[in-house]
Amino acid sequence: MSASDSAGLPAPNPIATPAPKPRVARVAPKPRPSKRPRRVAPGELPLGQILAGDCIKQMNALPEGSVDMIFADPPYNLQLKGDLHRPDNSKVDAVDDAWDRFDGFSAYDRFSRAWLKAARRVLKPGGTLWVIGSYHNIFRVGSALQDEGYWVLNDIIWRKSNPMPNFRGRRFTNAHETLIWAARDEGGKYDFNYEALKSLNDGVQMRSDWVLPICSGAERLKGEDGKKAHPTQKPEALLHRVILGTTQPGAVILDPFFGSGTTGAAAKRLGRAWIGIEQDVTYRKVARARIDAVRPYDMESLRVSASRRQAPRIPFGQVLERGLLTPGQMLTSGNGRHRAKVRADGTLVAHDVSGSIHQVGAALEGAPSCNGWTYWHFEGPAGRAPIDLLRQQLIAELDS
Repeated sequence: MSASDSAGLPAPNPIATPAPKPRVARVAPKPRPSKRPRRVAPGELPLGQILAGDCIKQMNALPEGSVDMIFADPPYNLQLKGDLHRPDNSKVDAVDDAWDRFDGFSAYDRFSRAWLKAARRVLKPGGTLWVIGSYHNIFRVGSALQDEGYWVLNDIIWRKSNPMPNFRGRRFTNAHETLIWAARDEGGKYDFNYEALKSLNDGVQMRSDWVLPICSGAERLKGEDGKKAHPTQKPEALLHRVILGTTQPGAVILDPFFGSGTTGAAAKRLGRAWIGIEQDVTYRKVARARIDAVRPYDMESLRVSASRRQAPRIPFGQVLERGLLTPGQMLTSGNGRHRAKVRADGTLVAHDVSGSIHQVGAALEGAPSCNGWTYWHFEGPAGRAPIDLLRQQLIAELDS
């Protein structure tokens, strides 16, 4: 007799089927929103817009080869270990935001290579990149951009006329920041408005050290609490020089670290299209309000001094063909020491030296090269003048 029988209980059925489970209706899961930005079709650039989110993802969504110039002010990776104080014990309003913190140099280098790669993809073949930084990051960024295939054209020193002092007195005052100007490719053609920059500098060739004040006074944007709206706002004068010197009106300028919108404001004033990328919603609001208040200059004001390299090439022989000079006419050097006779084929002869206007001038001066257009002078109705005036006359006729 089983234990169940002895207990007066029915014996278990060894093949009993368990009770069926109640059926539960399945609910289809809601589709998860994609974090990847919608890829922009060619011809549909988000001009005049501030794109929200990660700059690498947003750049990867833009059409390849669609941007003329990029100005980047990436996180400086300042590595601050604590608060900074002035001698009176007041706290210095330094950069301590989360976006400037990285888990060491390796993490920062990976970030730099990623955004530089994305930026190079969207640059046009003749496009250029500007990146600004301090000693904390600019050397690492410079190495990364060379590794990614960029070709460095210049490094520019922005010397601040009113820098923040070194309060601890243990180092030199950090009175400058460095900008790197790089072409997308080695040997590629790029925009450089040499004559415009020279005019901006009182007729003197623009150097690679720029003395400009830091952003202060009325230009410094403030939040509702009266504090700085952005800790590293750049002066618009800096962007004015960059944009005027290395782009043409109508160019598309991208700033992947848009911040308070200085790039967009300067671009709008100068008749350039712009695209901004910024992940901080507060900065986006500040930048949008700022740029909306900007009034662009009129088109006539945007015309800049043409670069001589962009001017039509006029051979000296064409001056003869047009009758502005005649074979046998004598030309004199600007210093009055040398004379040369014009030949019918557009060459000059002086003593035993013959050749082009450039070759003869260089030989007579014992110089490696010579600009014959400015070296040689002719006798005109108003007296002696450089033959370059005749060339400019022909260029003006071509442009009319």
